[in-house]
Amino acid sequence: MKRTEEKALVGVREIARKANVSIATVDRVLHNRTGVSAKTKEKIDAIIEELNYKPNILARRLASKQILRFAVIIPSVSKETDYWNAPLSGVLQAESEISSYGIQIETFLFDQNDKKSFEKQSELVLKGNFNGVLLAPMFIEESSKFVDECGKRNMPCVFINSDIPDKNSLCYIGPDLYHSGYLTAHISGYLLKDKDKVLVVNISKEIDNHHHLLRKEEGFRKYFSDNHKDNEILKVDIRDTAYDSVKTSLSTVLKSNQINLIFVTNSRVSSVARYLEQEKIENIKLIGFDFLTDNIEYLKKQTIDFLICQKPIEQGYRGIMALYTHFVHTSPVEKIYHMPIDIITKENYQFYRN
Repeated sequence: MKRTEEKALVGVREIARKANVSIATVDRVLHNRTGVSAKTKEKIDAIIEELNYKPNILARRLASKQILRFAVIIPSVSKETDYWNAPLSGVLQAESEISSYGIQIETFLFDQNDKKSFEKQSELVLKGNFNGVLLAPMFIEESSKFVDECGKRNMPCVFINSDIPDKNSLCYIGPDLYHSGYLTAHISGYLLKDKDKVLVVNISKEIDNHHHLLRKEEGFRKYFSDNHKDNEILKVDIRDTAYDSVKTSLSTVLKSNQINLIFVTNSRVSSVARYLEQEKIENIKLIGFDFLTDNIEYLKKQTIDFLICQKPIEQGYRGIMALYTHFVHTSPVEKIYHMPIDIITKENYQFYRN
C-alpha cells in the first residue's frame, strides 16, 4: 500500500475509533452516502472537524480507477468576436489542474449564429456517455430541451455566461444580465443631457433566442424608467452580423435621428466603433461589452468610452471546478455565482485581468 493511502486509512481508522463505529460507516459519511443515522453522522462530522481530517483525494481517485468525463459545449470563435477564447482558456486551466484525478474533458463548439449547429453538437454530447456538462445556453428553446435530456441521463449541467432560470442546473456562473444592463444605463446617465437620444444596438442572427442580450436591454431601459429620465431610447436589431450590414443599419438610423449615445448589448461593439471611426463621427458616446483585442484598441482611442467586463476566463474555470467539486469531493456547490461587473476605461484597461 502506498504511503499516502496508508496515511488516509489511519485517519479514517482514528475517526472510526473515536466515534465507536466501523470504518465503513465513516466512509459512508465521507462520501455522503445513505445508511447512517443523523445522530451518528453529526458525531462523525464533529470528529472530522476536530481532527481537521482531509481525505487524500488523489489517492482515493486513483484507487477507484473511475474516469470522470465532462463535456463542454460553448460557441466557437467567429469572425465578429473572439470572446469565447476566454472561457475556453479557463476550461483548459482547470483541466491542467485536475486531469491527474482521472478527469477527462471534451469540448464541443457550435456556431452561435446557427441553432442547427448547437443541436448537432448537443446530440453528440448526449451520445457520449458523459458524467457532467458545462454549457453556455445561447438558444433558449434548444438549450432547454438539451438540459431536460441531460436530466434524464443524470448528467448535471453547469451554466456559464447566461442562465435558464426555470431549468434545474447544478449551478450558474456568470453575470447578472439584468443588472449589467442597469449599471450600463447608470453610467450612461452621466454622459447624457436631458432629452438626448440613446440607441440600443443588438447584433445577432438569433436575437429572439439570445435572451442574454434582451435581458441586458431590459435592465438598461428599467434604469431610465426608475429614475424618470426623459431620454428617448431607440433600438435597432441587426440580424446580419457582417460589418457591411452593421454599417448599413447604423447609417439608416443615424441619418434620421440625432443620437448622443449608443449601447451595444454584446461584444460586437467593435463593429460599431469601426463605423464611427470610418465615418469620422466623434460626438456619440459608445458603451459595450467584453475585454477583447479589437474592443481594447478602440477603447484606447476613446472611440469606445466604456467596456463592461465580467471575467469570462474565470467563468470557464469555475464551471469546470464546480463539476469537479460535485463529483470528486461530493460537496455542495453554490447554486448561483454572479461575476463582478467591472467597468473598463482607457485609464485602467492595462491593469485588468479576465
